[in-house]
Amino acid sequence: MPAEPRQDNPFSGAFLERRSESRLDEDWLAAALADEASRFTLARGTRHLVRSGADPRIAFLDRGSALVRQAGREHCLLLGWYEGARCVLIDSAADERDLPTATMLEELRPLLAQLRADEAAILSCARALLVWRARHRHCGVCGAPTTARSAGHALRCTSSECGAEFFPRIDPAIIVLVSDGDQVLLGRQSSWPPGRYSALAGFVEAGESLEDAVQREVQEETGVRVQQLRYFASQPWPFPSSLMLGFHAVAARAPLRLDGELEDARWYNAGELAAAAPGMLPPRHTIARRLIEHWYLDVSGQPLPDRL
Repeated sequence: MPAEPRQDNPFSGAFLERRSESRLDEDWLAAALADEASRFTLARGTRHLVRSGADPRIAFLDRGSALVRQAGREHCLLLGWYEGARCVLIDSAADERDLPTATMLEELRPLLAQLRADEAAILSCARALLVWRARHRHCGVCGAPTTARSAGHALRCTSSECGAEFFPRIDPAIIVLVSDGDQVLLGRQSSWPPGRYSALAGFVEAGESLEDAVQREVQEETGVRVQQLRYFASQPWPFPSSLMLGFHAVAARAPLRLDGELEDARWYNAGELAAAAPGMLPPRHTIARRLIEHWYLDVSGQPLPDRL
C-alpha cells in the first residue's frame, strides 16, 4: 500500500507565517496597532468571533475597532502573519452586546465542516493557545500568578523567588488504521453517535515512542498484534491540545479481544464500507477519515462514495 503523506488535513497547512523571532520584540503590539493592515481575531473563553449567517467566516477586526483599542497587552497574542498582514488574537471578556453587527461568538467544533481550510487552521492555533492560557493562570511550581511573555507564547511566574516559565502544551496521540489485505479494523466508543466506527487511537505515554504507542494501543484495545507500521500524516486537534499522528499498520486478521475501552470492533472489507449507512465513518474533517479514504482508494481503485 502506498503511504504517501496527505498534507490536506483540516487545521493543517502553513497558512500562518509564524515568524517566531518577532515575538521577542517588546514593541510588537505597538507595531501591530500602527499598521493599518493588521488583522485582529477576537475570542471569549474558547468561543471565536465569526460572521453570522450560512457561510461562517472569521470576523476580523481592524485597529480602529473599539474592542481592539480596549484590549490590554496581557490579552493580546501575536499569531503570526496571515496573507501578508499581522494577525493578532485578543483574549477578550467582551459582552455579547459589544459585538459588531452580524457577528457572533461560536465554539470551533460546530464550525468544523463549514470553515475554509485557512481559517480553520488559524482558529485551531488560537483555540489551543486560549486553552493553554486558561489552564496556566498560576505557576504550577509555587502557585503565584503568571504573566505573558514572547507575544503571548510563553508564561512566566511572577514570583521573584521562582520565575518558572511555561510554554504551550501539545499532547501527542497516535491514530492508526490496521488492515489485513482487503479488510480493515475499525472500532467504536460508546460515546459516539450510533453506528459510528473509526480508526484506533490513543495518547502516547511518557517514555514511549510513537511506534511503541501504536503497537500497545492496538493490542490493548483489540488483542491484535501489529506487524508492519508506516507513517501517514499528522493533524493538530485543538480539543484541547492534541497532535494526531496518523499511521497505517498491517496485522493478521484474528478474533478480537476487547479490553472495555471500545464498545465494539470489527473487520470490514471495502464493499462493506461502500455500502455503509451515512454517518458510520468519521467526519471528513478528521485524519481518521483521511486514513480510511486512503486505504479504500488503494484497495478498490476508486474514492469512497460521496454519500458517506
